[in-house]
Amino acid sequence: MLRRALLGQWRHAALSAALAASHQGGEVLVPVVIGVVIDQAIVPGDGGALVTWIAVLAAVFVTLSFSFRFSFRAAERASEQAGHELRLELTRRTLDPRGGAESGRLPGELVNVATGDAKRVGAVHVALGAAIASLAGLVAGGLALLWMSVPLGLLVLLGIPPLLGLAHVLGKPLERRSGAEQERAAHASGVAADLIAGLRVLKGIGAERSAVERYRATSRASLAATVRAARAQAWHDGGMLMLTGVFIAIVALVGGRLAVSGDITVGQLVTAVGLAQFLLTPLSLLSWANGEFAQGRASAARIASVLGSPPAVAEGDGVLPQPVRGAVRLREVTCGDGAVRGLSLDVAAGELLGVVTTDPKTATSLLRLLGRAADPESGEVEVDGVPLRTLDPAEIRRVIVVAEHDADLFEGSLLDNVTAASADGMAEKAMAAAAADEVARNLPQGTATVLSERGRSLSGGQRQRVALARALAVDAPVLVLHDPTTAVDAVTEAGIAAGLRKVREGSTTIVVATSPALLAETDRVAFVDGGAVIAEGAHGDLAREHPAYRAAVLF
Repeated sequence: MLRRALLGQWRHAALSAALAASHQGGEVLVPVVIGVVIDQAIVPGDGGALVTWIAVLAAVFVTLSFSFRFSFRAAERASEQAGHELRLELTRRTLDPRGGAESGRLPGELVNVATGDAKRVGAVHVALGAAIASLAGLVAGGLALLWMSVPLGLLVLLGIPPLLGLAHVLGKPLERRSGAEQERAAHASGVAADLIAGLRVLKGIGAERSAVERYRATSRASLAATVRAARAQAWHDGGMLMLTGVFIAIVALVGGRLAVSGDITVGQLVTAVGLAQFLLTPLSLLSWANGEFAQGRASAARIASVLGSPPAVAEGDGVLPQPVRGAVRLREVTCGDGAVRGLSLDVAAGELLGVVTTDPKTATSLLRLLGRAADPESGEVEVDGVPLRTLDPAEIRRVIVVAEHDADLFEGSLLDNVTAASADGMAEKAMAAAAADEVARNLPQGTATVLSERGRSLSGGQRQRVALARALAVDAPVLVLHDPTTAVDAVTEAGIAAGLRKVREGSTTIVVATSPALLAETDRVAFVDGGAVIAEGAHGDLAREHPAYRAAVLF
């Protein structure tokens, strides 16, 4: 993943590295030119040579300044574009109709990966440019010293490889602990987002203390991981500083002894000291780049784990007959979680079917099967005779719309929420059927009123009606609704039930609910108990003749 991110921006990265290497080369030339000025202008007292070499020194400074500025600009561009592309790829994987990316992860964790980890991987471009420039500076400095003195040059050139090897070893603990730090931070973000989303419910049941304790424990674990990573960073930086300091001290000591013995001139001694001081900068940059690479590798591994998540369902190459009639059939379906066991059900095209379950888990599993968020362990779910497992998940989403009970609204106007995927001419009908037009009439700007995040500016019943209108506006051949009216009053619910039948006339609709008002409008009700259908018939007949059904819908 890290290699792919780097190769994806190789042009900008190469330009950055080339210009940064030019900058480091200019930095090497500065003490070299100063040494030449001393030997060829100051010592002999040649004013013309002094002017000439000062002009050369000025040109060197202009070049290295230009190179630094534009190398950093190219590196930042590569960094930002790489991070952006990773965020897009993570978003595409998260929204993939096949699912799977969210398995075992809280929503906040995925957000953390797509922001913090993507940024860290992108930042490796800056570190790469700095590392290449540092190596160029070390080699150039070593060659300059080699030109002046073979022992000095060999000392620098032969000392660089073991120094880099030790830097890699020092970076290993930082890489491990940085990965753990990001993992714990992402989990803490996920828990926080989860708790905020359910804040009203937590307050309603008096569970604030338990929620606070849960987040405190998660936050402390994240803090401990961060402290461990900071300690690893400190040991890494301190170790690199000690290694580079010892290396520079040895170079300066050898250069001084050579000057004392007369093997090099005064100007060359000044150059050697200046180069020894200069070498501290590329070595420090290498230390920093090594730490960035360690953190980038850890983040790249986390991104790869999301992108490499196996899909919840496989792709299919099946084709539905056109036009889609909407006949749904479940044949001896069993779910892996045991909530659905040997369930068989036929839904005729255009039928309004009610489904009553005694176990909420069964209802959830049934919705997942109908929307193909999961495939059955055994049996088949079919639409117009075609098994869902043979169809592409994206195609299924166009044919079957599953509106879950806890559907979210989004920031934007009420009308934008309803028409997000609406068919032509359906928005007004859908709002009337769901009584969302009444919600609009009670808002300051009507349908143009902007809703807050997740529609929290509306009451629970208002949110339900807008979400129901959004589902109806799609006008899908098959619509599956799960408890769409639990937060509305009885009078409004009765109106919605009548509107639902009217607006869905001729289209297949499955209502998974226990609302008597909704069930009374259905053509037929299937009663599911123990994971299988145990009774079918009209709502009134089942309520009179079946005690278990009566208990499920009336009590």
